[in-house]
Amino acid sequence: MISEKSSTSWLQKLWSSLPRLVTGIVALLLVVILVLAWPLLTQSTPKYSNINEHFKYGSIGGASNMGIPYWIWRVMPVMFPEYLPVDAYQVPGDGVNQFGFMQEVDHDLPIGFAHDTYLGLDVVTNNCAFCHVGTVRESTAFPSEIIPAMPSNVVNLEAYFFFITRISGDPRFNAREMMPYIEQEAKAQGTKLNPLQSLLYRYIAIPQTRALLSVQASRLTFLDEQPLYGPGRVDTFTPYKSRAFNFIVEDLPKKETQGSASDFPSIWNQRPRQGMNLHWDGNNDSVAERNKSAALALVSPTNINLDSITLTANWLLDLPAPKYPYAINTELAAQGQPIFEQNCASCHAFGSEKVGKVTPLETIGTDTGRFDSYTPEFAANQYSLFAGIIYKGEDQRFTHFQKTKGYANHPLDGLWLRAPYLHNGSVPTLKDLLEKPENRPGKFYRGNDVFDQENFGFVSDLATDDGRSFFEYDTSEPGNGNGGHLFGIDLAPTDKTALIEYMKTL
Repeated sequence: MISEKSSTSWLQKLWSSLPRLVTGIVALLLVVILVLAWPLLTQSTPKYSNINEHFKYGSIGGASNMGIPYWIWRVMPVMFPEYLPVDAYQVPGDGVNQFGFMQEVDHDLPIGFAHDTYLGLDVVTNNCAFCHVGTVRESTAFPSEIIPAMPSNVVNLEAYFFFITRISGDPRFNAREMMPYIEQEAKAQGTKLNPLQSLLYRYIAIPQTRALLSVQASRLTFLDEQPLYGPGRVDTFTPYKSRAFNFIVEDLPKKETQGSASDFPSIWNQRPRQGMNLHWDGNNDSVAERNKSAALALVSPTNINLDSITLTANWLLDLPAPKYPYAINTELAAQGQPIFEQNCASCHAFGSEKVGKVTPLETIGTDTGRFDSYTPEFAANQYSLFAGIIYKGEDQRFTHFQKTKGYANHPLDGLWLRAPYLHNGSVPTLKDLLEKPENRPGKFYRGNDVFDQENFGFVSDLATDDGRSFFEYDTSEPGNGNGGHLFGIDLAPTDKTALIEYMKTL
């Protein structure tokens, strides 16, 4: 029988040791929490010392409003394969690479996709290479060569937008059905989410991502009413109006929204372009503003990484255009040089009187869709962007945008990689561009990266080849017209051949 004195003594010992016990429990809990949270606390945005790698994979911001948590992004093509492209344009590859994105073997993300962090989670964002890295090959017997700063000629960006927004409306986009896919994908990658990461994905990441994509889907409903863009093209300003300024696209004039898709431009050799009228319609003469405005397709002024953008921009200033790699008939090219100087140089040679200037619509005569999409009202809204943001002592607010009266005359460096031609990519080859509009192809195929050395452009007469199916471009669709730019169409056939040969040297 335990005496009252012994019982009291035992309770006193327990009471006196309680603080140490509580401290030990709290310490244990803190250790457990720290172990679970350590992957979140140590998660950081990757840095690349190689500028080419930075361009292709470095983050430019956008994690908080455009980022998709990594494991959700990984399983989306697995869970929702029915939203991947079929028939109209299809290239070999797994997952999102079926949209034409380029995958290098030493990276887990395609080119143009970047790792970033938000709320401690690894999220996938996009960068400049999303639209400005392309591929080319001599024939189907050769592998495709990846070329930074050229237009993303094989990337079907619109189809990717359709994919990530349409799955947000699928009832399977919920934690109960998505988490098993995430756990399986993580296991396949040789890792495992810890309990805290699983909780974050289940109760925060998945519902917030679905909500984010649903908002984007609601602002991009107009895509269903537009002609399909196809690979290598994008509507620059209609999504901008809806997402950045809450324009009601359905209330805008049809001519402003129906034919506004245009080709991705090349972005190499920017230093001599400073002060020129930039963009297809020449609406800005500041390279710095052009860079930031392009980035706003992927980020917002409040979460853009200006250090990253500046690093890329400085590299692009003196990045040379790739030289034509195939055989050139030097004698024939020499014959073509004076033809170029007489017929083309005044508008398209560096240092000439009209290069970087705007040619009025009535003179150039090309399709007006892209011109109509950019309005004075939109330009006025752009002046509000970056207001109050100071970077390295300089105000970042836009001050150079303006509505013009036509399309800008651009230098032709690296012309061989910029096909199809005209601002909307409506003419497949340079040989076709030197023909009267009625003799240019009314329909052709885009997305082939095999270069047509004879006609100077990418192969455009094949619907399928080498396991790929290509997009049929129809010049009768709004914004796709192939008329205008009548310069050189009356040259003798031999002069046209010589001119094309000279163009290979640019």
